[in-house]
Amino acid sequence: MARNRKREIDRPRRVMPWGDLPRGLHEAADGLILIDKPQGVTSHDIVGALRRLGATRKVGHTGTLDPMATGLLTVAFGRATKLVQYLTGADKTYVARIVLGVGTDTDDADGTPIVPSTDEVRAVNSIGSDQIDTAIAELTGQIQQVPATVSAKKIGGKRAHDLVRDGVQVDLAAQTVTIYRFERTSDVASESVQIGDKRYGTLAFDIAVDVSSGTYVRALARDLGAKLGVGAHLSMLRREHVGRWDIAQAHTIEALRDRITDGEELPVVGIDDVCAQTFSRIDIDGAEAERLGRGLFIDRHDPIRIDGANKWPACAFLGEQAIAIVSPRSKQLKPDLQIRIF
Repeated sequence: MARNRKREIDRPRRVMPWGDLPRGLHEAADGLILIDKPQGVTSHDIVGALRRLGATRKVGHTGTLDPMATGLLTVAFGRATKLVQYLTGADKTYVARIVLGVGTDTDDADGTPIVPSTDEVRAVNSIGSDQIDTAIAELTGQIQQVPATVSAKKIGGKRAHDLVRDGVQVDLAAQTVTIYRFERTSDVASESVQIGDKRYGTLAFDIAVDVSSGTYVRALARDLGAKLGVGAHLSMLRREHVGRWDIAQAHTIEALRDRITDGEELPVVGIDDVCAQTFSRIDIDGAEAERLGRGLFIDRHDPIRIDGANKWPACAFLGEQAIAIVSPRSKQLKPDLQIRIF
């Protein structure tokens, strides 16, 4: 009797914009690489590409970018993946384009447009630039924001976008975020969006925002529309800064592919430089380095003061070598994360 075998289902392979990638000959150095993510790929796609180019499985990004979004994605290799928990908390800068008058089920252009009500159609025709700027000012500062429903936020261990895809009603709690800067950077243009066989008038304009970690710019667009009595969504989103890292320092996957093809190494920012640019610095001696490297506390009295205030966590350095991420415990420093083990 013929043995039953489980049939494999052939699934079409997604074609990436950078094509086939060579595998790096050498494992990438411990540190951070800055990527300019293109539109239409996920942050996980970038991680997958870098695992191949960097010849290592130990790769992790420090903050998701939606498929529609472009711009700066900071990705860690090797021992630097231990720093992801700190790097994800960095403030971020984005530029974007908001469309008022039509919302979508994802709050961005990748979602399904929602047909506006008669009141919303009427309202969008009466919105002026001054009203928009007033509403923007009301959304600046520390605010309560409900994250975008279709997002990577986790509920009971599952991501919200997976639950929505499975038909589960998702209710996310509001969280406190800080909008340091929210400004309109272009004139307001009259446009339109096609839904079915009908076109609906919209208003569109560019913005720039500086925000705390955990802020959803899509949700800002949604909430701005709500203040003005209309639906709204993002038609473009680009991340330009993550903490001290700038998009001007970033590389495309295509450029990295060509470097590996030419036998060059990936342009990784070393873990010591990452720590120096991310944390406040505490200089220690060899004996203190050995204790921290063994997971032991060291004695320190008011070890660091910057701009009149202590900045924690900090990084303890022996010369130019990062030894450990530390925080204060009474009159001692505790190693929260050992970067070098003795």
